[in-house]
Amino acid sequence: MIIPLRILFSLVLISMLAVTSWASLECALWKTPRGVVTHPWFIATLFDTYWAFLTFYCWVAYKETSMLARMAWLIGILLLGNIAMAIYMLIELFKVPAKGQIEEVLLRRAQS
Repeated sequence: MIIPLRILFSLVLISMLAVTSWASLECALWKTPRGVVTHPWFIATLFDTYWAFLTFYCWVAYKETSMLARMAWLIGILLLGNIAMAIYMLIELFKVPAKGQIEEVLLRRAQS
């Protein structure tokens, strides 16, 4: 299960970096037309996205024991979204052996 998840989150990271780079080269974010940013579905999608980011962050806050790490990941997730989330997942997935159990990724590790 660990290897397929490493592949999945690598694809998420690579695709998000690619599409974000492409979009940035095509048009600056702040030049998004008013008709787009005021459209109800755009606003609904933003709400959906940021609630999902905060939902994922709840798990990150559980996993991380340092308040500094928790705050850094919150800022990273809110600013970079799925890029930060994929990086976090890859860090966690590479902390366990390839033959490890998913529980080793999902649950908090014992304090040493």
